[in-house]
Amino acid sequence: MRMTSLLTSRFFSASTKKLAQKLLGKIVCVRHGKKVLRGRIVETEAYIGVKDKACHAFGHRRTKRTESLYQPAGFSYVYLIYGMYYCFNVVTCSKGDPQAVLIRALTAVDNDDELLAQGPGKLCRALRINKRHDQKHLLDPRSGIWLEDDGYQVSQSQIDKGPRIGVDYAEEAAKWPLRFYIKGHPDVSRSKNKSKPKT
Repeated sequence: MRMTSLLTSRFFSASTKKLAQKLLGKIVCVRHGKKVLRGRIVETEAYIGVKDKACHAFGHRRTKRTESLYQPAGFSYVYLIYGMYYCFNVVTCSKGDPQAVLIRALTAVDNDDELLAQGPGKLCRALRINKRHDQKHLLDPRSGIWLEDDGYQVSQSQIDKGPRIGVDYAEEAAKWPLRFYIKGHPDVSRSKNKSKPKT
């Protein structure tokens, strides 16, 4: 098993678009009692704030639900969609600048593990992420949910991009190429089925 290290605040000294790519290969860790569930990030989407019609903070929208987006980089933003599925995001940028990266798909950290995590709703079910994991400091394991780096390398040539999924309402922003994923990875959304995935 590889040695792991925590991500640091220095990791976040980049644009949201760049961070969406840097997060590929990193590990999401969630503690449940004595057990820690882990998944490696293989797909992300960037949401770039008040000018992004697909972002929950578009037009400076600030509600109880979106308050997490206004936290400093390295905090979590967890919200419920369709009344039944949670989505997990990593907040980016400085406090008050509501940008984030949606974690869209995970794969098993160890080849012997099984992890059904194709799509943001499925990965939250797999890691048992829910609203209690909202507004948590992802650089500190004491928060119960955090990010790790085990040295797994994803080169720029391994990264592909395309439009985000499920944001047709966002007009021109729906076409922005802000979804990033590891080319050819079997756990990336729509890699096996071209129809829109259920999340």
